[in-house]
Amino acid sequence: MKRKRIKIIMRYLYYFISMNVKRVAQIFSEFTTMKPTPVIFLLFTILVLSLANCTSAQEPPFLQYKNDEWVNQQLEKMSLDERIAQLMMITVYPKQNDAAKAIFKRRIQDWKPGGILVMQGSPTKNADWINQFQEASETPLLVAIDGEWGPAMRTDSTIVYPYAQSLGAVQDTSLLYQMGQDFASQLKRMGIQMNFAPVADINTNPFNPVIGFRSFGEQKHNVAEKSWMVAKGMQDNNVIPVAKHFPGHGDTKTDSHKTLPLIPHSKSRIDSIESYPFRYLSDKGIAGIMSGHLNVPSLDDSGITSSLSKKIITNYLKDEIGYKGFLVTDAITMKGVQTTAGRAELEALIAGNDMIEFVEDAGKAVATIKAAIANGEITEDEINEKCRTVLALKRWVGLNNYQAVDLTNITADLNAPEYQVTNRKLIKKSMTVVVNNDSTLPVQDLEKRNIATVMIGGNQKSIFQNTLEKYSGMDHFWLPKDATEKTWANLRQKLDNYNFVIAGITGINKYSSNEYGISEIQKQAVIDLVHEQNVVFTLFGNAYALKHFANIHHADALILAHQDNELTQVLAAQLVFGAYKANGKLPVTSDRRFKAGDGLEVASNQTFSYTIPEEAGMSSAILNRKIDSLANLGISEGAYPGCQVLVAKDGKVVFHKCYGFQTYDSIYPVNRDNIYDWASVTKVTGPLPAIMRLVDERKMNVDDKFSKYWPDFIGSNKENLSLREILAHQARLASWIPFWTMTVQADGTLDKNVFKDHPSPLYDIRVSERLCMNHDFKKTMFDTIRTSNLLPRKRYLYSGLSFYLYPDIIENLTGTPYESYVKNNFYLPLGAHTITFNAYKHFPLSQIIPTETDDFFRMEKLRGYVHDEGAAMMGGVSGNAGLFGSTNDLAKVFQMYLQKGYFGGRRYISDLTLNEFTRIQYPENKNRRGLGFDKPLIDNYKNKLEDAYPAVSSSKSSFGHSGYTGTFAWADPENGLLYIFMSNRVYPTRNNSKLYELNIRTAMHQAIYDSIIAE
Repeated sequence: MKRKRIKIIMRYLYYFISMNVKRVAQIFSEFTTMKPTPVIFLLFTILVLSLANCTSAQEPPFLQYKNDEWVNQQLEKMSLDERIAQLMMITVYPKQNDAAKAIFKRRIQDWKPGGILVMQGSPTKNADWINQFQEASETPLLVAIDGEWGPAMRTDSTIVYPYAQSLGAVQDTSLLYQMGQDFASQLKRMGIQMNFAPVADINTNPFNPVIGFRSFGEQKHNVAEKSWMVAKGMQDNNVIPVAKHFPGHGDTKTDSHKTLPLIPHSKSRIDSIESYPFRYLSDKGIAGIMSGHLNVPSLDDSGITSSLSKKIITNYLKDEIGYKGFLVTDAITMKGVQTTAGRAELEALIAGNDMIEFVEDAGKAVATIKAAIANGEITEDEINEKCRTVLALKRWVGLNNYQAVDLTNITADLNAPEYQVTNRKLIKKSMTVVVNNDSTLPVQDLEKRNIATVMIGGNQKSIFQNTLEKYSGMDHFWLPKDATEKTWANLRQKLDNYNFVIAGITGINKYSSNEYGISEIQKQAVIDLVHEQNVVFTLFGNAYALKHFANIHHADALILAHQDNELTQVLAAQLVFGAYKANGKLPVTSDRRFKAGDGLEVASNQTFSYTIPEEAGMSSAILNRKIDSLANLGISEGAYPGCQVLVAKDGKVVFHKCYGFQTYDSIYPVNRDNIYDWASVTKVTGPLPAIMRLVDERKMNVDDKFSKYWPDFIGSNKENLSLREILAHQARLASWIPFWTMTVQADGTLDKNVFKDHPSPLYDIRVSERLCMNHDFKKTMFDTIRTSNLLPRKRYLYSGLSFYLYPDIIENLTGTPYESYVKNNFYLPLGAHTITFNAYKHFPLSQIIPTETDDFFRMEKLRGYVHDEGAAMMGGVSGNAGLFGSTNDLAKVFQMYLQKGYFGGRRYISDLTLNEFTRIQYPENKNRRGLGFDKPLIDNYKNKLEDAYPAVSSSKSSFGHSGYTGTFAWADPENGLLYIFMSNRVYPTRNNSKLYELNIRTAMHQAIYDSIIAE
């Protein structure tokens, strides 16, 4: 008796572990007949608890409709032929012409299949054909698609979500659930109710010729959980998920499309590995499973294809595993289906499948099955039960109340921003850092990096490289897959001039044949770069391809980006510089260096990321419509020839567009690389960050007398003015002094003792291309400031006079020339490499936006020389004006301010100092200003838009500055918003005031707030 109990317990445990609910229940009943000893009682209790847990499996939700009134009505009115036909799914190809459509429609009318499988087509054509086919069918069709990475697998012009292998790296499974929800919404929008996805195969064979990247990986729990989350996302939204390819296609050497693959493993191995995800999904209540075409001797030693095997489909899947849902075959036309001609559909049904996919001649199949009923091979009751299952699915997805698809805006709907957000999040979370020596990632200390980028396998500058250059200055190279050794040698020589290389490896094939298409020159390039350079690699391709790069694990850093498309390249580049956190894990083992589960966490460093508005909680539709309208209004009204607008929220650049041309002749369009004269925005981006740093270092105190730092004021009417008052424009200083007019002689010409048309040792201050100034005149300018009159009382009056003096003050306190100090301590570390004085020295003139055609002082068109006359007389290096740079780089400075002095992994200014400088200093005096920074009008929120400055919705904590040339920068910490507007409104003359009259900058600013989506 004791031995019998032990045997029963062992059998129980085996079937319990394998989740065979039916067999567990049988053994349990056998166990209850034993004599109730204390040991038996204890074991009985354990078995009761475990059986309760075992039987908690969920049922597929459609089963509730198997006896539904609509289902019964449909079944009752169908002939036997029609009931059999409900088990057939034929294939349609909307990519084909109207003649083909007519043939498909006739087949639907004649054969009356239960469903159609939609292959290649466009969103509109797919939906249109589905509408027409549904109209032609007496019973609503169950419409299916292969959508492993979304509708894009079979539908053009739609979002391509990541492949399963990429998703296997994602640690946040809620994102896969969201992707499943996206699939459901997109498929229903096209009139599709069933998705032959996810792939639940465990890819344990790296050389698998057909699964590979389509699997979530080699770890069974990862595959099972990811498969369920995608399936659940669809199923919770009434789209039928169909997991494939049971009992598991992951360890095959051949492709079932071409032959019958062998699964050589024992049943215990298949129980624990191959079939594990399907057991898991069955337990969760997945609606559908697809049977694969495989030879599995340990489950059926007859050699019959698994999809046609009753031992595998009925005995193993239904009885042993306990699956109660819908079963459909893989395409019945595949070469893996090996049986007597004309009997495949019949044998699939006998085996236990409910539906056959890809039926070529449903009429013949129905006739064969009907004959089999007559000769007793299959019963009519079995057909009725399968038909009831198909009809219950149709009822569950709502086909009992079928409505045709509205074709209006269908392509736009399928590419809606919310789906793009999901896709972007998945790609970011899939990024896997497998090497990061000395915390190379994220790349920082940009002032120390002389960066080159190389696309190994590329033929031109890539989107990866285009995105990288948003973060810092760099030069770009590429090495084609078929490059010669000489070409590579020449490139290596060029790279010797750089101390840091960022390399992308591209052109990697999805499948393993020919070593994923990797060329010998690609392998050699990696070897050499590892030996010779500080190098970061990003591999755009299959994880298994890592094994073909001999020493890549010795790189400074290595990112596996899994796929090679534009969005993946964009997001990989952002990861290199720390735009977001990476925590992906390898889903498969490439070799002993790179094992499944490997992956290093890399934190974000609060640099910019670049995305779409919806990822930051904003509406792209509102932003684009309103800003486009206002920008184009300014162009059409002649407020400026062109402009740029950048918007960031919470550190995400969500909008950056260019409008119009550099000049009114409409020859050169404005582009993102254009360099602008920032005018007075210089005040808060040139001397002000240096002053704040010096305050942090206690080398300056805003409550000190200004004369402490500028002793020339001692003994003047300005001796007791405080630095705080001066920075807040509260110190009674004159607004400005037109220094150049002091040099105009009676005849209207410039004093030749001050200006000449060519440089010399004395006339070494270049004011413009054809005008140089005597350097002694700078002292005259400073003396003029010293002796200038003060206003009679303290009140707000904007004054730029002190900003002429800050460069010398900064140099005196730091021991470093002003320009070098701000570049080395701020711009270069920020990656804002375009910010400079005297842009003509650093950029082609064609890249620089022209300002004014000066017809009163310099008598020339200004391009690359500072527009402001006073700053020009300072040699272009001043504190009141003089800075040039790109829109993106100005945004970096202001984002650093917005983040309380922190950006890209470095603190530049303390948060306490930023808070002090950006608060209103003298509100009691109706002075809205901070220290250097502009602020909203007091009680600005009460104003109408036409009277507001800046936007009505801007918070009291917001701050910024405007520039005379038509520039504007504004940050709002309370809302996490940054707004940059760039234009050359002074071209060709400063007398053009339409930018102000039309209130364009303020109206745009308000539109940004209006675009924030309410939570």
